[in-house]
Amino acid sequence: METINPNSAMLSNFEVLSLLQELNAEQKKRRVARFSPLATIIYEATRYLEDTPCKHQSADQVRNFLTALKEFKLTKAEKLMLLNNPPTTALEVQVMVEESEERFSEDEVERLLQIVQETLTTPSKDEDEASDS
Repeated sequence: METINPNSAMLSNFEVLSLLQELNAEQKKRRVARFSPLATIIYEATRYLEDTPCKHQSADQVRNFLTALKEFKLTKAEKLMLLNNPPTTALEVQVMVEESEERFSEDEVERLLQIVQETLTTPSKDEDEASDS
């Protein structure tokens, strides 16, 4: 197999999880062998992604988050990192956004954290455990 354009698109964890769930449903519908290498990859990747914040995200949340980020001059990769691992502290923003100290004031970083909290809210661990029961 040849990679024609390795950087044609970057997918968020939410998009990958959605795609894997669709593939899994399609395989079940067509009754593809459960022990094929593809089934194992789908299972393991889905299991991993379900332990990340993307499990609680929706398409509307992702869209609203990316729209709200337009006020900041972030690269696609930075937006993707913020979406996949929503920061809760200024330090996490500093790690994810290159040269954030020079590019953003403290107020702008706080605004970014507020956007993350408003658009990508996830249930607390107690609520999540209650919903799994």
